[in-house]
Amino acid sequence: MNNDFTSPYSPNTEKDRAAMLDSIGIASASELFDDIPEEYRFPDLDIPSPVSEFELRKELENLAAQNVTPGDYASFLGAGAYSHHVPAIVRQLASRSEYMTSYTPYQPEVSQGTLQAHYEFQSLVCQLTGMDVANSGMYEGSTSLAEAAMMAARITGRNRIVLLDTVSSDYADVVRTYTQGHELPVDVFSNEDLDIGEDVACLVVQQPNVFGYMEDLESLGESIHSKGGLLVVVADLVSLGMFKPPGDYGADIVVAEGQALGVAPTFGGPYVGVFACKGEREFLRQMPGRIVGQTVDTQGRVGYVLTLQTREQHIRREKATSNICTSVGLIALMSTVYMAAQGKKGLKHLSELCYHKAHYLASLVEKIPGYSVPLEGTFFREFVIQCPQPPSKINERLLDRRIIGGMDVSDQIANGMLVCCTDVNTREEIEAFASALAEIGVMSE
Repeated sequence: MNNDFTSPYSPNTEKDRAAMLDSIGIASASELFDDIPEEYRFPDLDIPSPVSEFELRKELENLAAQNVTPGDYASFLGAGAYSHHVPAIVRQLASRSEYMTSYTPYQPEVSQGTLQAHYEFQSLVCQLTGMDVANSGMYEGSTSLAEAAMMAARITGRNRIVLLDTVSSDYADVVRTYTQGHELPVDVFSNEDLDIGEDVACLVVQQPNVFGYMEDLESLGESIHSKGGLLVVVADLVSLGMFKPPGDYGADIVVAEGQALGVAPTFGGPYVGVFACKGEREFLRQMPGRIVGQTVDTQGRVGYVLTLQTREQHIRREKATSNICTSVGLIALMSTVYMAAQGKKGLKHLSELCYHKAHYLASLVEKIPGYSVPLEGTFFREFVIQCPQPPSKINERLLDRRIIGGMDVSDQIANGMLVCCTDVNTREEIEAFASALAEIGVMSE
């Protein structure tokens, strides 16, 4: 390999490097590693030789072709990332060059377009969740919840977090990770064994829950509020097109994953975290992230400003409530365009499509020998199927039929498969999925 090659992406010339080395009194960059034992400095690496751009592209295309993706396959997998139709206007507007390079507006006076997009996102989130104020986006759903739990502890002065056991275990793990250094114990209870004491800062409820079913937010809210704690709701934003928003149930803080609103699941993530709360001063002062406000300038023209910025990059670290949210501006824009394009009627129609298609699938499954829908209650677009054999085996056979099955939740429900229907699942796909389940069930006997 020719070591004289200089990458066009390297910002420093040989002259630049020589000047830097001379200024710190060493002859070569290798001397920077003298403190490392010699046998560990420059090990031989078994890596292939470099390839051309064309060859690299072909290699990546071959790797990508091994993926099974919604669209190419009929998909009934949800569990936190959902396939919905994304109108062309979303990508068209979000791909404009001025947005593709957007970043945190450290100079708000010259970032009016970015700030307006953030302001519209906040406004639409408040309308959707029924809350008073929203910030301009968090990293993603689970970290939004962790931030909400710590915010509740700061507001109440209490040090215990309680989650229902129907909250996503992945979300619960993130909360534990965030709170472990703050001496905030996290307890998980079922509805029947719920233990709320005077030391509980908040009760976390997922609506719909991890199995897709609606919780009794009204009674749960009364339980935590009677003890002086806060109700934190992890919401499914699409469900709010037809179900009452958390704000109507007295939720104090609402968080959500915004992916379902205009972002394809294959985008990869993180997506955008939604964070909204009550408008009282103690909530606003403890809210993480940034809040964009609308004002007028000295000539009476509408302008946008960073009203509140509690990130450590803006204020003293010991006073900061968050150190994340920078990179989600573009994704928040996509969700903003999606919500504006759909409007109230569009979101209602989307929710109703998901609801009715999921219930149609459930009605078909209940007629298949060996399968059942074991949980009772009202579900939205997801529900659990109890299968005659392990879901992992069923999912393998479904792939042969170009169908992506549901999530295996056998660790919580015996032979349980969490399945999802959205607006993009056609009647033909739903019926083909049910027929495939019936055929596979017969094969297992």
